[in-house]
Amino acid sequence: MKKSWKRLNLIAAACSVLVMSAGQAQAMGLLQAYEAALINDPSYRAAVSENTAGKEYKNIGRSGLLPTVQYVYGTSKNKAEITAPIALGGQIYQVTNDYDYTSISSSLSLRQVLFSLDATARYRQGIAQTNYSDAIFSARSKDLIVRLVTSYADVKFSEDQLDLFRAQRDAYAEQKRINERMFEKGEGTRTDMLETQAKLDVAEAQVIEAQDTLLNARNTFSAIIGSEVQQLDGLRPEFNVMPGSLSSFDDWMTIATENNPEIAAAKFSLEAAELEIDKSKAGHTPRLDLNVGYNRGLSDSLANRTQDQTVKSIGVQLVIPIYSGGYVSAVSNQSVANRDKAKADLDGTRNRISIELRKQYNAVQTSLTKIAALQKSVNSSTLLVEATKQSVKGGVRINLDVLSAEQQLVASKRDLAQAKYNYLISFLRLRVTAGNITVDDVQAVGAYFSPMT
Repeated sequence: MKKSWKRLNLIAAACSVLVMSAGQAQAMGLLQAYEAALINDPSYRAAVSENTAGKEYKNIGRSGLLPTVQYVYGTSKNKAEITAPIALGGQIYQVTNDYDYTSISSSLSLRQVLFSLDATARYRQGIAQTNYSDAIFSARSKDLIVRLVTSYADVKFSEDQLDLFRAQRDAYAEQKRINERMFEKGEGTRTDMLETQAKLDVAEAQVIEAQDTLLNARNTFSAIIGSEVQQLDGLRPEFNVMPGSLSSFDDWMTIATENNPEIAAAKFSLEAAELEIDKSKAGHTPRLDLNVGYNRGLSDSLANRTQDQTVKSIGVQLVIPIYSGGYVSAVSNQSVANRDKAKADLDGTRNRISIELRKQYNAVQTSLTKIAALQKSVNSSTLLVEATKQSVKGGVRINLDVLSAEQQLVASKRDLAQAKYNYLISFLRLRVTAGNITVDDVQAVGAYFSPMT
């Protein structure tokens, strides 16, 4: 899994310059868009930085078990004046002496923890916190796939809608011209013309609304990939089921329990909370340190102004906490409560993942049947439009029947396109929720799209 992501990151690094320099008119495929998103998506970049910071928890925790070495150097210029009585010839005289000297002091010390339950708990907690950060980053990396594909599908679906509404508008416009010619020949009615004009006006409004929707979808997509792209690869005409997408739900649930990064993050959060209890209770336990020192002083005081002293020391220090005002007990009780919360959060995460997995599993299972049914609906609606037009000529049907048939055809094509996009999104969401998505899955979905001709 990690090798796959590393491979894709290398691909992204190599291709991003080409993608960004291709120009706004360059068509972009799904995999190209993903490579660009890995470089430019603000949320993903923030997740990378957050994970980089999170990896340091392990090093921070380990630092408490490693020796600390400190060197201190100091120098000062001293001036002193000493007045002292001196007996001379039976007389007492006050004699003042002036001193001017430089003091130099330096020390090198080393402290190594020999026994500390607090430092041990901090180290183990640091590992758990780093693992939590890695799991969260994994979840956000997978979330990028879903956000990107969803946005990509939104753009393509908006384009499809716009094309359909334009085609519907053009069909109504053509029907209006037919009504006008028939009215001029005395074969049509003004009612037919008004019905068609009403439908045409609605179609014009739908086109304008679809243009706005497409613009918003493209802006959202551009924010993810970091550049404006006017043309995206479209769905291929053939549409088949993904290999291996029909495993049983129990199999998917087993995979999710073992691999879902959100569940893993909740487990690591619980582990960190349990180690917080150990760390808090360690406030009642003794600590044993090894101390090694090397100190040198040159004229470090007035009495030793002519002396150069060197002191070497080695020893152990035992610290036994006795009472801290109830702090340790309070922090321990707080840690126990936070541990219980982490347990509840883990249960909640498992339940949420199970519900989401069931939702996406059912969506994948039913999408294929839905797509097949909608494809039949499109075929039937297409035939219905032609048949209705012929029936109008024969006097069996009326103008309104043609308009309704064309509207039904547009709705069927729209629903079919949406069902296809929903299937691809559900396919990826199922794997994201299960935690077993790979670069190959992104490539598999990307293979459903091809450059527009």
